[in-house]
Amino acid sequence: MGLRTLFLIPLLLVGGCDEPPSPERLPLSEVLGGGDHPGLARAEEVRPFHFPEDHGPHPGYRNEWWYLTGNLNGPEGEAFGFQATFFRIALRPGDVESPSAWRTGQVWMAHAALTDLGAREHLADERFARQSVGLAGARPRPFAVWLEDWRLADEAGRWRLRLPAEGFGLDLSLEPVAPVILQGEAGLSRKSAAPGNASYYYSIPRLEVSGRIERAGREVPVTGLAWLDREWSTSALGPDQAGWDWFSLQLKDGRDLMYYRLRLKDGGADPHSSGSLSDGRGLLRTLGATDVQLLPLRHWNGYPVEWRLHLQGEENAWRVRALLQDQEMDLSVRYWEGAVEVLSDADGTPLGRGYLELSGYR
Repeated sequence: MGLRTLFLIPLLLVGGCDEPPSPERLPLSEVLGGGDHPGLARAEEVRPFHFPEDHGPHPGYRNEWWYLTGNLNGPEGEAFGFQATFFRIALRPGDVESPSAWRTGQVWMAHAALTDLGAREHLADERFARQSVGLAGARPRPFAVWLEDWRLADEAGRWRLRLPAEGFGLDLSLEPVAPVILQGEAGLSRKSAAPGNASYYYSIPRLEVSGRIERAGREVPVTGLAWLDREWSTSALGPDQAGWDWFSLQLKDGRDLMYYRLRLKDGGADPHSSGSLSDGRGLLRTLGATDVQLLPLRHWNGYPVEWRLHLQGEENAWRVRALLQDQEMDLSVRYWEGAVEVLSDADGTPLGRGYLELSGYR
């Protein structure tokens, strides 16, 4: 969900450095608030979406990301979760005029993670680069986004993720098997009442995955399902908002649920919390703050890693539970993101799997 790691962006704004900056903790409200960004575009009204063009970059906006999460299985019962994210950040509007090929108005960051459920281990890595001399960038035709040798690209009609990280590697082929879902109001996702505190947001809730994972000196062939989120904006959170809880759930009955709860500093839920329910053929329902009831049931290091989720209209609630409690992304800024299972709250019947992100807790 497009809000989720915007709090990392200011760490890059100190000159667009290539080395990871010091891990200062900045208030989310300061980082994600409306702010004053003269010359940069804002998400203020509904716009048409065009593909594949909108898979590519939107450099007029301050922030943009390509966000993949998924659950994978190996031939001998191995189970993994993975995350791969590319972030583009505009330092200023327009192009930079300079005789130096190294000067740029755009910087990039990427995050990657692997949850090895057999080993009960979560690994994470990150990279930074300027958008200069080909180090990082994105294009719509043929689609590609990259940061050094981390790359997601269209290869002969299928997307391929190649990502050699610290302690693991991903080489995955991804094929969309569900249509694009425009989140919010036809793709305009409002995050607070302040004008322009919104993003353009779409998802592809199911991509069939095949490929291999490199782990502990061996290669494991894998298959599974992934979820793609795409978002771009110039501002998002309001000053009274502290963080969010984001769910992307792929159910065995073919339905897919995305929901993010925006948390207020007083502990309540913001009325701009939102989501969607789709069925593999298209959008079934746009969800508002009153359509989903969330109750945290268990915590790990301050993070609520097990939830009771009740969707309005469903007879029974769901239990959303982390497959591994320690899936914390302890990188430039700390947050929790990891693989979860979905169970019937009534009798524990497995209903599906997905991913959960928690920010603003630590």
